[in-house]
Amino acid sequence: MPIKPLLTFCALLCASFSYAQQKGYYRTPALHGNTVVFTAEGDLWKYDIGTNLSTRLTTNDGVEQNPAISPDGKQLAFSGQYEGVSEVYLMDINGGVPRRLTYGLDNSMFISGWTKDGKILYRSEGHTQLPLPQLIKLDPVSLKKENLPLWQASIGTYDEDGILYFTRFPNQGSKTKRYKGGLIEQVWKFDGKNEAKSITGDFEGTSTSPMYYNGRVYFLSDRDGTMNLWSVDKDGKSIKQHTFSKGWDLQTASIDGSRIVYQKGADIWLYDTGTGNEKLLDITSFLILGSVNSNG
Repeated sequence: MPIKPLLTFCALLCASFSYAQQKGYYRTPALHGNTVVFTAEGDLWKYDIGTNLSTRLTTNDGVEQNPAISPDGKQLAFSGQYEGVSEVYLMDINGGVPRRLTYGLDNSMFISGWTKDGKILYRSEGHTQLPLPQLIKLDPVSLKKENLPLWQASIGTYDEDGILYFTRFPNQGSKTKRYKGGLIEQVWKFDGKNEAKSITGDFEGTSTSPMYYNGRVYFLSDRDGTMNLWSVDKDGKSIKQHTFSKGWDLQTASIDGSRIVYQKGADIWLYDTGTGNEKLLDITSFLILGSVNSNG
């Protein structure tokens, strides 16, 4: 092999190894099967739990965040700041050109997730006369919207019977540990017919990020002084603590089946509700763009 191509190949290999050793700051993970999509450096990345390989999905100048993977695992909804304020965008799970779905001119936009019938559930303040959040279901094909009749609803998830579990108020901005003020987040239950009722009202602090699986509502709460993973049954009873982090709060959790991913510190962790095992995801990146032809 000629010396010039060999040296170039070695340089690429060293650069790849060096880049793979750099630890990032990983946020807002979304889970589907063995695929985790998260944000880092203002872009979206896809990580495979089986291979530990991560791939950058976006390289736009604007910021992408709050990804949510569709029920079939083929599409990715996220909030993007490409033309000013955040809007809802849709993209293939393997990357590509994002398609803008909303024009709400609302900087409070937050992707909560997907419904089982393929609607995007997101938060917006653009449909109220006051700066109050509201949950909206959006059909990504017809772009038809359905505003849920819940003032101050911020994050939501549905069970198999169509019952919505949601939090009031977005995350309060002071970042005060063990906050117990007037804007505390609590998990509420709404069946669409009767008044919503709180299912975490036994605790006067924060309970947020509701996720439903197998008859239980999982959520994040600082009941023990640190934001950890807890769960209750559908009526708010049978409280159970699942993780026992000390110091680092758990943030921005996402569920798929029996497994939950969340941010803890600068890392993403995976928790299995069936086994109770918690695992740090070994996220690495590799330099995959680069080739050397035969003549150097």
